[in-house]
Amino acid sequence: MTGFEQLAKQSALYPQESLVEVKKDSNSLLIGLPCEVALQENRIALTPDGVAILVRHGHEVWVEKDAGKEAKYPDHEYSEAGARIVYSAKEVFQADLILKIEPLVDKEFEMIKAGATLISTLNLPSLEKSYFDKLNQKKITAIGYEFIEDQSGGLPIVRAMSEIAGSTVLLIAAEYLSNSNNGKGIILGGITGVPPTKVVILGAGTVAEYATRAAMGVGADIKVFDNHIYRLQRLKYSVGQNLYTSIIDSDTLTEAIARADVVIGAMRAEDGLSPCVVTEEMVGRMKPNSVIVDVSIDQGGCFETSRMTTHKDPVYRYSDVLHYCVPNIASRVAHTASTALSNIFLPFLLKTGTIGGIEEMIYANRWFMKGVYSHNGTLTNTYIARKFGMRYKDLTLLLAARM
Repeated sequence: MTGFEQLAKQSALYPQESLVEVKKDSNSLLIGLPCEVALQENRIALTPDGVAILVRHGHEVWVEKDAGKEAKYPDHEYSEAGARIVYSAKEVFQADLILKIEPLVDKEFEMIKAGATLISTLNLPSLEKSYFDKLNQKKITAIGYEFIEDQSGGLPIVRAMSEIAGSTVLLIAAEYLSNSNNGKGIILGGITGVPPTKVVILGAGTVAEYATRAAMGVGADIKVFDNHIYRLQRLKYSVGQNLYTSIIDSDTLTEAIARADVVIGAMRAEDGLSPCVVTEEMVGRMKPNSVIVDVSIDQGGCFETSRMTTHKDPVYRYSDVLHYCVPNIASRVAHTASTALSNIFLPFLLKTGTIGGIEEMIYANRWFMKGVYSHNGTLTNTYIARKFGMRYKDLTLLLAARM
């Protein structure tokens, strides 16, 4: 070592290693991921991989302790991804943007910071006008993620969760047809020399598409009913095989349900609530120990005999027919569902940071507006406005009033 090097070290002038500071700017987001308090909600909106990308782009993420535990994403994975682990719900709700699965409950309303942005589901049939009044009082800008549209007019989060539900629903039906659950003791599908299981699917949307694919894969006898011919045509084109389809007609539908081993309700809500197309009398004509899975229960349900259940107590019997009416089927496979959610939220959050904030992003992408609710009572969803008697304006006026 030369004399100069020795002098430099002694004078604290010798270069030292240091951590690279993550670059931040005025558009950085402060995102909070709280633990879900809703009954048996196991999902989380961002995975550690998603958090790592956000942090690399200069954003800050706070994760409440054990928020990802039920989705099998432990705290240390979030910490290693660059998130800050916080140990109280009150602390995480001080973030500027709260990203969660279920709507806020009373104790969360008390903790959330005034003027924050909330991204969560709405579950409109289960909410009262008082929920929106509380958003107003806290000056919260809320985004109901089930109403978020993409550029093609689709609902990406609804589709992703519907794909999961459709793929999972046949596994649920098979489980409750078996002897282990006091079912009919039959296999879901068909084998050589044995008549195939009869499956009726109500609706021809994404849930129906993936349920149909699963049922075809095991050799079940499938009938699909919907109110719209174009949906049935689209379904047949999507699955690439010929199958029995029909417009919902009382006589045809009643006969099919009476013969069915499994009936899956997946009717799409067109005005906030799913149409109830199966009456109590029709359920009463079903074979004993048949299975009903009402995927649309969170939007009111397709069956007159449906009532909401939970993952802990998922089924009940009515007219000796097993009813499975759990609203968040995707939570059964929380790891997969969380990954799907993160894949959708991540590009949106990155774009939000680039543009300069939630409102700027919404204003710049008019196709996105459908799911937004602002604290001044202005809505961009006409159904919410009509249901709760609130004012409806164009988002341009909303932003102009707040800028």
